[in-house]
Amino acid sequence: MGNPVEIVAVIVWQVSNGYKALFEFTDYSQYVKMQSESAIRHLATSCPYDEMEDSHAEVTLRNGGEKVIAMLEQELGARLSAAGITIKEARITHLAYAPEIAGDMLRRQQATAIVAARFKIVEGAVSMVELALEQLSKKEIVHLDEEKKAAMVSNLMVVLCGERAATPVLNTGTLYQ
Repeated sequence: MGNPVEIVAVIVWQVSNGYKALFEFTDYSQYVKMQSESAIRHLATSCPYDEMEDSHAEVTLRNGGEKVIAMLEQELGARLSAAGITIKEARITHLAYAPEIAGDMLRRQQATAIVAARFKIVEGAVSMVELALEQLSKKEIVHLDEEKKAAMVSNLMVVLCGERAATPVLNTGTLYQ
C-alpha cells in the first residue's frame, strides 16, 4: 500500500571468486551494500507488510518467516554472484512501520479487531434471538404478531449487542400504548 516501513537485515557474505570481486568491481564491499539495500527494497515492494494490507497474500513480511528469508537470499544471490560474492545467510532483524505512521497503523489494527469482535457479537445475538423466537413459538408460551416480534427482536438486539448492562423498563399498560 506504499506505507513506509523500517527493515533492518543482517547479511553474511563471502568472497567466493577473488578475481571477479577485485578486478571486475572497483569496491566490492560497497557493491554488496548497494545491492543488499536494493534487494531489501525489492522485497518490501513484493510482499505486503501484513494481512491487513492484502488479505489474500500468501507471504507477508511480518508472518512470512522462512519464505521471506529464502526470497531475500535468492534475490541477494542473483544480484551478487556477478561480483563473485556468495550469500551465507540473510535474515530480517527489525521490521516495523515507520514512526510517522506507526500510531495510525496501530489504530487501524485496533479498529479491525473491534469490527471483528462486533461481528461476532452480532452473529451471536442473532442466533440467540432466533433461538428465543423458536422456543417461544414451539412451547406456545406467547403468541406474537409480526409487530410484537419486531419489537422483541429490536429489544433483544439492543440488550445483547449493547456496551452496558440493560436497564429494565416496566410497561404498566399494553404494548400498543
